[in-house]
Amino acid sequence: GEGVGKNVFSFLQLDLDQLLRRHLGSDRCSATELIIAPGNYAHNLKLIDLLYWEDVKKTGTFFGAIILTLFSLTQFSSISVLAYLALSALSVTISLRLYTSVLHLLYKTQEVHPFQSYLDLDICFSQEQLRKYSEATVLHLTSSVDHLRRLLLVEDLLDSLKFGVLLWLLTYIGALFNGLTVTILVVVGIFIVPLIYRKHKAQINQYLGLMRGQIKDLTAKIQAKLPGSRPKAE
Repeated sequence: GEGVGKNVFSFLQLDLDQLLRRHLGSDRCSATELIIAPGNYAHNLKLIDLLYWEDVKKTGTFFGAIILTLFSLTQFSSISVLAYLALSALSVTISLRLYTSVLHLLYKTQEVHPFQSYLDLDICFSQEQLRKYSEATVLHLTSSVDHLRRLLLVEDLLDSLKFGVLLWLLTYIGALFNGLTVTILVVVGIFIVPLIYRKHKAQINQYLGLMRGQIKDLTAKIQAKLPGSRPKAE
């Protein structure tokens, strides 16, 4: 299996566009597609449009709601935040329901439930969908466990050392930020990085190419000096 070093720096081994086409097979690529799980192609394209701010109003609302929720979690307990969110949603739905009922009484029109289309939606998964998602979940889980086993049991010394360095760096990140702060930074990055990459694609790819060469040379030198390391095929 591939080592953790290759996973950590895989985005440096190819042009970002090439990596992104592997995930969706799309000519429209961005750095954010790396976090999109394989799935329905049309659904993925909608998600890409959302992250690219194609519809500023929709993306702004979605982004603002996530950030507001995360900031709320930094000040209040998760139970309080969930309760307030549910109460806010319930207030809106009850208001709309009463509004349509009042209109029906005043104008003697046929009463139409404002959320009937959503109530009629079929939210059940078919057997095929359940099987598909179950298989995908088990596949990812077993693959992750197997890879972690290889790293912890030092199948490849260089990969395990890289994993150790990564864990060491995470201890510093944990000392500086809590989990919610890191999550907020990640969300902001998800919505900002695609725009920056699209505007400065050539320069970013150039710097990534330089980093790729330096990392490749350094890795080769270290691997040559470590006992028990296996040279990896290109």
